[in-house]
Amino acid sequence: MSRSRRNNDICVGKEAGGSHGNVVLGCGDAEIAQLTKITSSPSERLSKAAPGKARLPVSPVKMLAGRECNYGGRGRFSLADSCHILSRYLPVNGPSDIDKMNCRAYISQFSADGSLFVAGFQESHIRIYNVDYGWKVQKDIRARSMGWTISDTSLSPDCRLLAYSSISPVVHIVDVGSATKESHANITEIHEGLEFSSNIDDYEDYSFGIFSVKFSTDGQELVAGSSDDSIYVYDLEAKRVSLRIKAHKSDVNAVCFADETGHIIYSGSDDHLCKVWDRRCFDTREKPAGVLMGHLEGITFIDTRGDGRYFISNGKDQAIKLWDIRKMSSNVEYTPVRRYAEWDYRWMSYPGHVRNMRHPDDLSVATYKGHTVLQTLIRCHFSPANSTAQKYIYSGSADSCVYIYDLVSGDQVAKLNYHEDTVRDCHWHPFYPMMVTSSWDGAITRWEFPGSGGSPMPVRQTRRRRRTFY
Repeated sequence: MSRSRRNNDICVGKEAGGSHGNVVLGCGDAEIAQLTKITSSPSERLSKAAPGKARLPVSPVKMLAGRECNYGGRGRFSLADSCHILSRYLPVNGPSDIDKMNCRAYISQFSADGSLFVAGFQESHIRIYNVDYGWKVQKDIRARSMGWTISDTSLSPDCRLLAYSSISPVVHIVDVGSATKESHANITEIHEGLEFSSNIDDYEDYSFGIFSVKFSTDGQELVAGSSDDSIYVYDLEAKRVSLRIKAHKSDVNAVCFADETGHIIYSGSDDHLCKVWDRRCFDTREKPAGVLMGHLEGITFIDTRGDGRYFISNGKDQAIKLWDIRKMSSNVEYTPVRRYAEWDYRWMSYPGHVRNMRHPDDLSVATYKGHTVLQTLIRCHFSPANSTAQKYIYSGSADSCVYIYDLVSGDQVAKLNYHEDTVRDCHWHPFYPMMVTSSWDGAITRWEFPGSGGSPMPVRQTRRRRRTFY
């Protein structure tokens, strides 16, 4: 694509639920389709009573008129009414740079209330921006115990603490609410180190690295996935690892709690498998509650829908998959097989003749393709529940773009094209039609609807070519 078409492409209706070689795109699961419809459709009374013919989508003008006349019977919009309107306004306008560093940006993360934004960079740098005060830098953190890059960050639910990890067996905790703006590890501020290994003599001589770390909903625990094929759960009150599971047969690149209870954990690994772990029913063998097969290559990221049933995963087979854990297999003995031993996603393109192949025992309920998962552990997410009813999923891409897909149809509904290099992470504001992208070109960039109304950013002509890594 030429850079003259750089900002975004809206391409609704292409390949909706159709065949993509042997892979069927879109979602054929009736339940998730019905859930999405219920949570993003206006109330029946409002849609029928609004002036004009009742049909979906109901226009915002009719919705507002119906609310003013109290056709819905409650004098206000329900969450589904609001989502019906807001989900039509995608954050595709702009873009505008929030910040620019001379090193790669790896992490994008809004806080749960949208007031803070965290960006993690390769050169031991993490910045926390105050969204409500003009994106002012609230905390500038220089990390400790670095191995290659900041691999992950997680804000506690109350936004008081930030956990960050690297390619080392130590997760550090920073007090976000302290008065210290320049937070240099153990120089201007203490960064408490949580040791996930009992054999640490030297931080530089680490035995494994942590790729993924997440707070529990109550803020009392951290779950981490590591390069020693394990999942760790750290009890913050007891200050010790409360659980270690030898979970996979290769690196665990992604972990998260399934819902607010914290009982169920999802994991994804380079052994091509997603696994479900229920801490309420562990036996001495610590076997998973179930296994989900479908990816042909390793998994780079997992995001939960938050309902304890559905989650998505990004894979090195260039696909996002939607999973329903009720379809998981409870008894799988599986050894990962490298189909192309000479292929390395860090510096090689994915073989074209297998791009459309399907796993013979695929248990996923949907597949989404179009983006590129190369060079690094690229992340995907559900769109926010409060503004879009999670009716979209989106992902960064090695081709320097961001792709947004319709959850049910599988359509690619938008493509954001501005960056010069790989977009590793991107995050949608929990309440507003705003997205922030983090790219290896060092830019942290904001996309909005409708945008500031200013002139577009200048076209960038040069794209750096780099070969890497994690």
